[in-house]
Parts: sequence; structure tokens; C-alpha cells
Amino acid sequence: MSVEDADKPAEVMWEGRFIRAVRRGRWEYVGRRGGIEAAVIYAETPAGEVILVEQYRVPLGRRSLELPAGLVGDDPAHAGAQGEGVASAAARELEEETGYHAGRIEELGFFYASPGMTSEGFTLVRAHNVVKVGDGGGDAQEDIEVILVPRADLPAFVAAKRAAGVAIDVKMLLLLGDALL
Repeated sequence: MSVEDADKPAEVMWEGRFIRAVRRGRWEYVGRRGGIEAAVIYAETPAGEVILVEQYRVPLGRRSLELPAGLVGDDPAHAGAQGEGVASAAARELEEETGYHAGRIEELGFFYASPGMTSEGFTLVRAHNVVKVGDGGGDAQEDIEVILVPRADLPAFVAAKRAAGVAIDVKMLLLLGDALL
């Protein structure tokens, strides 16, 4: 963005329940409403398998292979007086989506998803000491498949999923960096 666009006021063009479309100068982008952010969870089973999820994503029109993730502060039922924190949201989402409970959540940093198109960011966390406590699969509106893949098998597994027409979330690059480069 040019310096002149950075000084332009942000104009909300459209706002829905969760997102808003904004124009600032010549740029248009989307962002989440109400300060809601996301937590993306890296977790391994005690056997060294990476915990992944696959689910249908409406914007893509197909299923997507992803790290487990969820919104922070989107559900008032989980927000206390200070609001829901990243670690508690990540632990809740990991258990809801995958059936694994984390003994500890470590925050690794805040990252932006696609800075040329969206202001959305996420906190990457690592779940330690995970224990299987349920089936996972998400809530009633989700159809999440839980997938466990040994780290060494990830490049071939992702390639097979891609060949089968499954979308691959950009955050999977975290796990594929060395193999791709």
C-alpha cells in the first residue's frame, strides 16, 4: 500500500455477523469483526503422529486439510470477565475438533494469514502432553475428520490428498517446509 493509502480513512463497505469488507484508499480487504482472532494448534500424539483435520470449506467448495484451529472470543459462553484467552480457546477447540485434551498450551507467536487480502491473523500454539479423551469431529454444524499422520509421512500424505482434490491450507507449510525446499 502506498503511504497515501495508509493515511486514508477505513470505510466499511459491508458487515456480516463475523466479517467485514473494508476500503482504504484504493485497497479493499476483509477482516473479522469485534476483535475476534484465531488460534491454530500444532499437536502430536505420544506416538509422534501429527494431529490434522479435514473438513468441508464453503469458500473453497471442497474439503480442506488443516491443522486444528478455532476462533478466540467468538462464543460468549466461554468468555469470562476478561474474555476468552488464546490458550483456553485453543485447548477447547483441540478437544472439540479432535477429541484430544492438551496438558499444556504454549503460544508460539502471532501471524497474518494473507496480508494482501485480509487483516486476519492467528496465534500459533503448540499443544503438549495430549491425551485422547473423545471422538472429536466438531460441533453439530461441522463434519470434521480427525487424521493422525507420522511426521515422516507428511509430505507423501499431503501430496496424495492434493492429488485427490483436497485443498491444502497454507498453514500446512509449517509442516512441509523442509520437504518442499
